Amino acid sequence: MHLSTDEIILLQYGAIKLNATIATTWLLMILLVAGAKHVTRNLGNEVRITRWQSLLEIIVIGIRNQIGEVGLRQPEKYLGFVGTLFLFIATANLLTVFPVYEPPTGSLSTTTALALLVFVAVPFYAIRERGLPGYLKTFAEPTLIMLPFNIISELSHTLALAVRLFGNMMSGTMILAILLIVTPFIFPMLMNMLGLLTGMVQAYIFSVLATVFIAAASGTSDTINEDRG
Repeated sequence: MHLSTDEIILLQYGAIKLNATIATTWLLMILLVAGAKHVTRNLGNEVRITRWQSLLEIIVIGIRNQIGEVGLRQPEKYLGFVGTLFLFIATANLLTVFPVYEPPTGSLSTTTALALLVFVAVPFYAIRERGLPGYLKTFAEPTLIMLPFNIISELSHTLALAVRLFGNMMSGTMILAILLIVTPFIFPMLMNMLGLLTGMVQAYIFSVLATVFIAAASGTSDTINEDRG
């Protein structure tokens, strides 16, 4: 049993190693790009649309509505980033139905990379909405004394996102492995179903938290503006 897909070395040439985390991450990216190209190749606005377009519209509208429910007034601005995060994590976890597959989200390096994307996206969207002076000013709110604490809080968001996703995925894998050893004919199907549910929940939580952080930093949330008013 491997605690992380980083431990599974597929190829090695000197100091250069290709582990399962890198391989599955690239396979996921290729799968998502190919899937997106396939689904969007015949988009139309006719009354009768394809099943793939129907599925795509359900996913996009669902993500858009969720972003709006967080409080962001223009969800379309954030749909690409938040939607990609959700689809990547959800697809990575859903593919665990295949016996030989291990999700890259079970690696701390992958979850850290995803959290770093959020860490970069938060100031990016905030500066775009507030401007650089307005964004930097938020670190000194409500008083200048809070400056170091606000900086620490901003950094802790990244660590919390990475550890949360990694811990949940790793613990699920370990519990499944233990139960397979103890009762191999009773729990596998139930645990696989539970694992799929957990994976979807984690994808949802990660994307929602990313949206909340962006909303708080950019100041474009309806809830935030109402509170300040």
